[in-house]
Amino acid sequence: MIKPRALRPGDKIAAISLSRGWSSAFPQAYQDGKRRLQETFGVEVIESRHALKDTPWLEAHPEARAADLMEVLRDPSIQGIISTIGGDDSIRILPFLDYSVIRENPKVFLGYSDSTVTHFAFLKAGVTSFYGPSLMAGFDENGGLLPYMAESVRQVIFASEPSLLIPPNSDGWTCASFEWGDGKRNEKKRKLQACSGWKWLQGNGQHYGRLIGGCLEVVDWLRGTPVWPELSVWRNSILFLETSEDQPSPAAVTYMLRALAATGALSEARGILFGRPYGDETSFEAYDGALLRVLGELGLGSLPVITRMDFGHTDPKFILPLGVNAEIDCDRRRIRLLESPTIW
Repeated sequence: MIKPRALRPGDKIAAISLSRGWSSAFPQAYQDGKRRLQETFGVEVIESRHALKDTPWLEAHPEARAADLMEVLRDPSIQGIISTIGGDDSIRILPFLDYSVIRENPKVFLGYSDSTVTHFAFLKAGVTSFYGPSLMAGFDENGGLLPYMAESVRQVIFASEPSLLIPPNSDGWTCASFEWGDGKRNEKKRKLQACSGWKWLQGNGQHYGRLIGGCLEVVDWLRGTPVWPELSVWRNSILFLETSEDQPSPAAVTYMLRALAATGALSEARGILFGRPYGDETSFEAYDGALLRVLGELGLGSLPVITRMDFGHTDPKFILPLGVNAEIDCDRRRIRLLESPTIW
């Protein structure tokens, strides 16, 4: 994998809208996220050419969204790229991407949810990208950035460490949200629920692999597209998956996992990390059951599986770099990156 340069104070970061145009629909929420990112990390956030276009315009012009990505990658004054928000149709930008531009201009790309499409494009190009908070869902945090997330941002994309332990969050979590149009939403802190900790469902010993994954629903959409990884890419992987705010049923998760299994990806994995599902904690057991059922059908009863982890559609979230080698230590119950995801 080609690694991008770590971000530094003073760097210029491009905000980009590759899917939904909420930065235009909810300008205060966008500006709040932009301000927090700038003030916390000392960077300058600018907008890509079409980042502030409204949703109907962006929906009608996937080629313009892709052109924005190509343009900010080619711009030598820009050191990083962050998604404004997710959505559901960035898959439509795929015909307009030039993977050589991604490969020849490696830069930090940060986002989650529908940004899974762009992460798989970076993976196809052989460039490490970063599954984590977007500008309007992570940095636009009510009442200030949550420390757990802020520390992950510092450690993963603003540093170049040879290895990094990913600690469980103990400060509390939430998926609650105030209305996007509420002018005072960022004056109100969200109430956090107590963390029950990661759940180590199965597995023993130490296991190693390259991180690959994203939002399960989007991964499911990508099967058969030009960015779908060959089986050799899934081989010896640590697969990370999470579900969106649409809260797919455990049955739907079962079907998507079976489809992923049919590609051979699950059988090639060396472990699975599953993000805390969006919604009420009483439903989490059913998601665990879906995972165990599909893995049991494959005869993978010893594959390490850790669920209810702090990434994805709940907050706070840590960052996962695609293509970077990691370790699952079931005996010590710890997960760490084995190499720096950036260069200095």
